[in-house]
Amino acid sequence: MKNSKSLIAALVLATASLGTSAAYADDISSNPQALAILDNSAYFGDSFDMNNEGNTFADRFRFSVTNEPHNLDAIVASISRTADVGLDISGLSLFSSAGDLITAGVLGSSGAQDIWTIRADALPLGNYYLRVSGSLVSATSGSFGGSMMLTPVPEPETYGMLLAGLGVVGMLVRRRKAANQG
Repeated sequence: MKNSKSLIAALVLATASLGTSAAYADDISSNPQALAILDNSAYFGDSFDMNNEGNTFADRFRFSVTNEPHNLDAIVASISRTADVGLDISGLSLFSSAGDLITAGVLGSSGAQDIWTIRADALPLGNYYLRVSGSLVSATSGSFGGSMMLTPVPEPETYGMLLAGLGVVGMLVRRRKAANQG
């Protein structure tokens, strides 16, 4: 009797756990994409088919910083008629190619329009990726789009030359002023 109760309890538990697997969302992430950086800027995005309600994504967009350190500024957005249609962006993050989180984005707007921004200062030379994550909130299709800008960070020698040049200009102005007064 005791063994049959244990057997029934195990069978009920196994059946219940089989039923819960249907509640898990599918990952509909696209394969990582290399960004085509043109004049230090790039566009990125993705679109999702209908009938993906509840499914999640974490798309990766790869890029490299070469020659000198760069600042990064990026924005990603999605738009729909209402907050319960299309997709919901839940995060924008910057990672090193090794998968180390460098910085997380900032939510600017949520609802019918999801807007996220991110910035990173003086990224050293190397490989990186932006990750856009979220989920589809309805059976309709959805999409997001974004852009990023890389700005070179001046090296200390550049600041030194700028200060030296300003000093020379200041000295010349002072001499001219003294010559005009004399």
